Amino acid sequence: MSKERYISMISLGCSKNLVDTECMTTILMNDGFQMTDDITKADCVVINTCGFIESAKQESIDTILDVASYKKPKGKLSYIVVTGCLSQRYPKEIGKTLPEVDAVLGTAHYQDISKVVKSLFAKDDSDWMAYIDKPGSLQHMQKNRVVTTRSYAWLKIAEGCSNGCAFCAIPGIRGKYISRPMEDILEEAKYLAKSGYKEIILAAQDTTNYGKDLYGKKCLAELLSKLAKIKGLGSIRIMYAYINGITDELINEMAKNPKVLHYLDIPVQHGDDEILKKMRRKDTVKSITDTLTKLRKAIPDIVIRSTVMVGFPGEKAEHFENLLKNLKIWKFQCLGCFIYSPEENTLGYNMHPRVRKDVSERRYARVMELQQEISLAYNERRVGKIVKVTIDSTSDDGIFYLGRSYMEAPEIDPVIYVVSTNRPLEIGEQVTVKIVECTPYELTGVTEDESAE
Repeated sequence: MSKERYISMISLGCSKNLVDTECMTTILMNDGFQMTDDITKADCVVINTCGFIESAKQESIDTILDVASYKKPKGKLSYIVVTGCLSQRYPKEIGKTLPEVDAVLGTAHYQDISKVVKSLFAKDDSDWMAYIDKPGSLQHMQKNRVVTTRSYAWLKIAEGCSNGCAFCAIPGIRGKYISRPMEDILEEAKYLAKSGYKEIILAAQDTTNYGKDLYGKKCLAELLSKLAKIKGLGSIRIMYAYINGITDELINEMAKNPKVLHYLDIPVQHGDDEILKKMRRKDTVKSITDTLTKLRKAIPDIVIRSTVMVGFPGEKAEHFENLLKNLKIWKFQCLGCFIYSPEENTLGYNMHPRVRKDVSERRYARVMELQQEISLAYNERRVGKIVKVTIDSTSDDGIFYLGRSYMEAPEIDPVIYVVSTNRPLEIGEQVTVKIVECTPYELTGVTEDESAE
């Protein structure tokens, strides 16, 4: 490359998107591009967008418009490339309504990022480019990618989804479920361990479905067993599990494998059988209850977080009351709640009757009010307990260190505010902390005299 070109990357949305952004960064760096976090110094900005629900679409559009303010002649910026879910869903609309964008790449074309950027710089007045194809590809994955997180690393084990939930646009955006070959995952995990990442977090749209398309059976338990043998790897966290994929084999592996954290993220979506059926979920209230009971019996200290949705078409007052009733029974330590967003090209889009916005908002508030009570009771039981905490960062005011125990996943669960009584702490360091205060969504702790090994 005759002239150094500086590229700035922006990643929106989920952890899986972040891994895709890190892979594109690696591809660009391998082709000689320089990376910068400072948009004012960038010649090109790549925005990896989310387009899952309405709020995510708006965030993506707002980000594009914000970045566009740095373009010439006002700033140095020459080109904007938009990749990811928004590009896959709305390439024509982006071309028509956002002239600030110079190129779009869909979810099957991340591997072409360097080629596209080179094409833009090859001519002063570039035509608008669109690389859109049928979704579903792992060609962009880089086993030695540049990781942008500090004390942990995400490890993407699959792409796409084949569950076909009525509210979800992911299969149309990301394609059918495609598992990565196990040897590729293990090779990347070895690289991450050698790079100093003690905690890896398994990510996929449905981690519990891993391997079924490649090997004819669900292989998450086998993958965990092999990952645990990697030298230098400290712990493994499982995200995005499905109730129907939590097999006895998986439970046994989690119970006996010392490297697998006793934590599961299981989005159950609802607590009423009629709504679950309309959502095209494969679970029932009984199967959810039975699986949670089995997990907690086999792994008494397990932490289970979940996600539910209110306002799905046809949700009546009695359906919602069943959701509340079962949330009181299930008692998830952490819970997220979403208001249904009608997404085109999903089964739910044409379902009726729709739930009024104000009703959905009240139901959302009631779910979160209930969860505050559950979370507070859970956190109050933790006060006075000693926990091992990994330090992720420091607070903006510099007073606290921000960390997590095995009970908190990064980016979605509350942090533990840590006061060090005797010495400065390092990012990524694991220390012994006594929990001294709590709120429903915050914990404060003080370091003990000795650091954890």
